[in-house]
Amino acid sequence: MLRREFLQGALTLGAGAMSWMLVPKLSAREAAREQVDVTLVGRPYRFPADTGASFNGLAYNGRVPGQLLRVRYGQRLRARYLNRTGGPSTIHWHGMILPNDMDGVPDVTQKPVPNGGEFIYTFKPDPPGFRWYHSHVGDQIALGLFGPFLIEDPGEAQADVEVVLVLHDVPDMSSFRAALAGKSTAAMDMPPGAGGMAGGMARMSGHGASSMKGMSGMSGMSGMSGMQGMSGMGDMSAMPDRAGMASRGAMGDEVAYLSHCLSGAAYPHTRPLMVRVGQTVRLRILNASPTLTHYVRLGGQQLRITHSDGNPLPRAVTVDALRVGVGERYDAWFEVTKPGAWLLQSLMADVHDRRQAVLIRTPDAPEHEPELPPASLQGATCFDYLLAGGELASGAETGTSAGSANSHGRPLVRVDLTLGGGRPGDWRWTIDGKIWPHTPKVQVRAGDQVLIRFQNPNDMDHPMHLHGHIFELVEVSGRRLAAALRKDTVLVPAHGSATWRFIADAPPGRWLLHCHNLVHMIDGMMTEVDYI
Repeated sequence: MLRREFLQGALTLGAGAMSWMLVPKLSAREAAREQVDVTLVGRPYRFPADTGASFNGLAYNGRVPGQLLRVRYGQRLRARYLNRTGGPSTIHWHGMILPNDMDGVPDVTQKPVPNGGEFIYTFKPDPPGFRWYHSHVGDQIALGLFGPFLIEDPGEAQADVEVVLVLHDVPDMSSFRAALAGKSTAAMDMPPGAGGMAGGMARMSGHGASSMKGMSGMSGMSGMSGMQGMSGMGDMSAMPDRAGMASRGAMGDEVAYLSHCLSGAAYPHTRPLMVRVGQTVRLRILNASPTLTHYVRLGGQQLRITHSDGNPLPRAVTVDALRVGVGERYDAWFEVTKPGAWLLQSLMADVHDRRQAVLIRTPDAPEHEPELPPASLQGATCFDYLLAGGELASGAETGTSAGSANSHGRPLVRVDLTLGGGRPGDWRWTIDGKIWPHTPKVQVRAGDQVLIRFQNPNDMDHPMHLHGHIFELVEVSGRRLAAALRKDTVLVPAHGSATWRFIADAPPGRWLLHCHNLVHMIDGMMTEVDYI
């Protein structure tokens, strides 16, 4: 794909698969608005050939991912959602602090929007940074109901080129249903060298299979919305009956994928990104996969990571590879110092033509062979939480020690939660041995300081996400961070632990806390932080 093709593609931004979304500077008129009005229509969607998959899914406004929503910090959003999906649906605004009744969780914060109905979401998006939006009903994320959301910070440093990249995977829905039943036979796909990384000796969060067998697409469960009686996901009465299922062997929760896409296209159909020597490039990267952790590398370049989940890191870190858990977002920067072409790619063990990669090149280098990233993570400096926050020296204090209150006199709520599941013959994924809605709830009062410690005895990481709050990650597997990381989603490491700290200062209500691996969430790994 040469310059002419790139320019032709640039003229069609916003229509069809692009593999990246340009973030131009907001005009003075756009920035001066008090309110941004958008209409999102969720309806059935046939994935185009650029995705490399034959698949009937769902989309917002006729594209996957949905359009990039942008507001300037302080503006109000009014989003009119028209549900034409064929079943109940909602929109969750991931990573945002907002009124509880705008959070988009069916039967918890709102009644699900019926097919043919509509709902108005209105709030001031907060805090600034890279967020996203998606359905919180059944399997609708897997079918394509998700999109990026950017809350502009006027005081933030600007790049010469800024683009949004959404990593997403097109599932084989028969495999997805088998994974929900604990009976999947899909193989795991972990990039070479990942086993030598922290947490890598066990499975990365469902870093699962990539079975490219070309089945005809199935929307499968597009009208369903959760297990029976399972608020937060709706009514999933059409899900397979799990009673009396035979032992599945291993974990049985891996999902086979038809294709791996970057903002709506799979390589080699992704459109190249044109840059110029001397420019600074900012990549805002979102992992919207149903189950897969991704590892991103750029050929011939290192990446400087400045933000995690839209929040500034205590210090920027430079890495060879970026690990992105399900639901996580990262801001990665690099400088174009010479003419050339470089391939940005999510690494996988299964190398095939339908993968997540995009070519980045300068206009005067159409004949250059692109520099490819190493296929292995062996010896690579890979982003992790300890690298970003630094490790606290033994004996020093960064968090709150045991007791009834912290140094500011706030009441202290301490909660330990054990993440379980994955046993042969048992489809359930649990918190303290229970599945939603019977999991133990975290009860807080406004102003409490809350410490939640997750223990994960499983062979895989779990991407745990808290609605309506930004928390601080202060400990990973017994190693305390010198500087806490502000996040809304964290990979709790296999056979390890993670501790979060936050002030209960969100609007009152019921806020979900769950694993963002969609199979695990539907199968029960979900609870709440409830304000009393």
